[in-house]
Amino acid sequence: MKKFKEALKLVKKYHRIIIHRHAHPDGDALGSQMGLYHLIKDNFPEKEVYMVGDVATRFPFVEVQFDEIPDDYYKGALAVILDCGSSRLICDERYKLAEKTLRFDHHIYCEQIADLDIVESSYESACGVVTMFAKCCKLKLSPASATSLYMGMVTDSGRFSFDSTTARTFELAAFLLSQPIDLNTLYYNLYAEDFPEIIQRADNMHKIQFTPNNVAYIYTAKEDLPEGSDAAPVVSSGLVSLMRDIKGVFIWVNFTEGDDGVHVELRSNRYNINPIAVKYGGGGHKKASGCTVPDKETAMELLKDLDALSASEPV
Repeated sequence: MKKFKEALKLVKKYHRIIIHRHAHPDGDALGSQMGLYHLIKDNFPEKEVYMVGDVATRFPFVEVQFDEIPDDYYKGALAVILDCGSSRLICDERYKLAEKTLRFDHHIYCEQIADLDIVESSYESACGVVTMFAKCCKLKLSPASATSLYMGMVTDSGRFSFDSTTARTFELAAFLLSQPIDLNTLYYNLYAEDFPEIIQRADNMHKIQFTPNNVAYIYTAKEDLPEGSDAAPVVSSGLVSLMRDIKGVFIWVNFTEGDDGVHVELRSNRYNINPIAVKYGGGGHKKASGCTVPDKETAMELLKDLDALSASEPV
């Protein structure tokens, strides 16, 4: 792919490379950031490579130290943005200070962010895009890079169950598995739960409600959140999956109040819910999107839009 070759030229050109991704990282954001870091260091050990961003609280088992760097490190540097479809979601806006910018992403394209934008919305994950970059450019893989990239592929594809999973997904997964990835440990760390968390999940399932046209939703008020400044986005992304397998439900949404508004996670297995997320200032994918709205009243307006969509024929 021509753009991958252009990306490789940028990586080869710049001695200092600073890797960004979206804030409150999920497995794909974290995996692509760590995977690309190791990929560059494995193939170009002389380069300075930094990872910046907020702490990945959802993945305490991942041993990663994000770098605190001064502004002047961006002078003459390449900044890489991963897994981010909107500039306002990037974890550190200092990427704008870099001499050149590059993006690898798989969200629906809505704006140009980097000098070289590689946005492939047909991929299940940003890790998949980075893996294809490595494969096309014949870059050397290590167990560290392969494990990180595989983590992002498996989490963003729902353990390869979402319809974004294709034959290419498995081809790239097989490419990563050419390295000795400890799958037992990886899956255990990703999905094992403490028993109190299982009880809490069961309690949250009792909070599920339904609109007239069978949109399932959970609304969590701020006072019901666990302590922690980043609790809202973490809770929101975790609770939405509770409604995924309800028979007869084709759209589901989770609302969680936080300090900065109501975090909204929208999902569907039949409808394109992305335009509704965009309407309310968000974005993402056709069947998995998110946004943050200012208050509960706005959240309920969004829910009405989803209910109307659920009454229509899927496109």
